[in-house]
Amino acid sequence: MVSEEAKLSCEKIYSKLTGIAKYTPEKVLTNFDIEKFVDTSNEWIIQRTGIKERKIAEQHDGTSDLAYKAAIEALERANVRAEDLDAIIVGTATPDYMFPSTACLVQKKLGNLKAFAFDLNAGCTGFIYGLSVADSFIKSGKCKTCLVIGAEILSKFLNWQDRTSCVLFGDGAGAVILEASSTPGIKNIILNSNGEYAELLYMPAGGSKQPASEETVANNLHTVHMKGKEVFKIAVNNLSFVAEKLLSDNNLEVSELDLFVPHQANKRIINAVSQKLGLTEEQIFMNIHNYGNTSAASIPIALSEAFENRDIKRGTNILITAFGAGLTWGGALIEF
Repeated sequence: MVSEEAKLSCEKIYSKLTGIAKYTPEKVLTNFDIEKFVDTSNEWIIQRTGIKERKIAEQHDGTSDLAYKAAIEALERANVRAEDLDAIIVGTATPDYMFPSTACLVQKKLGNLKAFAFDLNAGCTGFIYGLSVADSFIKSGKCKTCLVIGAEILSKFLNWQDRTSCVLFGDGAGAVILEASSTPGIKNIILNSNGEYAELLYMPAGGSKQPASEETVANNLHTVHMKGKEVFKIAVNNLSFVAEKLLSDNNLEVSELDLFVPHQANKRIINAVSQKLGLTEEQIFMNIHNYGNTSAASIPIALSEAFENRDIKRGTNILITAFGAGLTWGGALIEF
């Protein structure tokens, strides 16, 4: 009998998703809770975003803590040992520290001495960027098993007096295991960015441009700054284009798509993109009402819930798309 390793040595190598998991904090912050200290209402938030509640990390938690918990579950579901990982990639905009990387902290918690580990920051598109890098490592033969995590604790970087932004975000982590396979898995990934839009969604202070000072803290410059209306338009147009191109490039009709898992940023954006594509309600997965926008963690959290709640079999065609700070956007077509 020919081993899987022998098959891979003489056949085309694909990267296959073998384990998916999520971790979200226990603490829940509802719209009614926010009403008590922000000039807003449950109805206003739901109407404009679709969000009803979000999960909030404890003060002592770092992003690596959430990422580790999601990673442990993903490894178990994939039946992979932590010590066998070749690469650990964490997509995050809210790392524990400026350095070392959150991925290295996760590596330490896992007890892995073999992998190389690093973070990447593409805002809310971070998970798809990480998936693309891991996919390339596997297809090139550099790695056989990769852990890709999207993890964020955005609640610690919000201006809780700004009702246009503070109601949007939540905390959480999602993780996937990618393994080398002789059968198709990730079919195609598209990545894009446009730095001309950088200041539509950014955190002004905390980096080398504006290091921390009494002034930057007093002026809330270490919090999320966003021009929502402008971001909305760019997101809908570019996500629709990416989704259509992925389907077209892979000769897949919209009706042949089994599952669409978009970045959970705003229900109106998801609906607008879905309508442009002509998707049915049954094809779309949404959980924004329970988590809000968890940035790079959004898609792996949603993927994990989709697999938990739906009967997803091998051969299922899954489309994921996201956009985020940068501005960045992208998507992937995956055959499970």
